[in-house]
Amino acid sequence: MLKIGVLVSGGGTNLQAIIDSIKNKTITGAEISFVLSNNKNAYALERAKQNNIDAICISPKDFEQREDFNKALIAKIDSYGVDLIVLAGCLVVLPKELIQKYKNKIINIHPSLIPAFCGTGYYGLKVHEAALKRGVKVVGATCHFVDEGTDTGPIIYQKPVMVEEGDTPEILQRRVMENAEWIIMPKAIDDIANGRITVDENNIVHIKES
Repeated sequence: MLKIGVLVSGGGTNLQAIIDSIKNKTITGAEISFVLSNNKNAYALERAKQNNIDAICISPKDFEQREDFNKALIAKIDSYGVDLIVLAGCLVVLPKELIQKYKNKIINIHPSLIPAFCGTGYYGLKVHEAALKRGVKVVGATCHFVDEGTDTGPIIYQKPVMVEEGDTPEILQRRVMENAEWIIMPKAIDDIANGRITVDENNIVHIKES
C-alpha cells in the first residue's frame, strides 16, 4: 500500500479529487496518511478531518528562522514514513533537503501545459490571467515530479483544455481543474502506486500500460 502525504495551502479541491478517487477506486493500492498545511485556516484541513485523515499545520510564521521550519517540516513528514508526497495547491517553497531526500517521490499539479506559463510567479489564477491576456487558445494542466527548480521536474501527464469565448480567469480555472487537474493527478498517483512509472537517466518519465 502506497502511503501518501498531501501538502496544501488553501481549499483543497485537488485533495478532494484524490480522496474521491481512492474511495471510488480510480486510485488503487494507495492511502492518504496525512494532510499538512502551512495555513491553519486552510479548508483542506477540514476536508482531511471529515475523512478521518490526520490534519497538521506547520507554518513558517511560527518559527523565527526558516531553517527551523524546514527541519520541523521534514521531521513531521519523515515520521509518517510516506512513499509519496503530493503537492495539491501547496504555495510553500519546499526545502532542498526535502526534495533531495524524496527524489522522484514528490509530485505537483500545475495549471498550465508546461513549459508554458510556469516558473516563479505563475500559480493559481495568475496562470489563467496570463494565458487569457496572451490570447492562447489551448491551456491545460501538468502533473510532474518535483525537483529543485520551479515547475522543472520530469513531466508525468499533461491534459489540454480549450479556451472558450468569454472566459474569465475564474471560469477557465474551474474548467482546467474539472477537465484536467482532477483527472491527471489521480491517474499519476494510481500509476505510481501500481508500479507503472519509471524515470530514466535523462529525467524522462516512462509509463507502462495497465
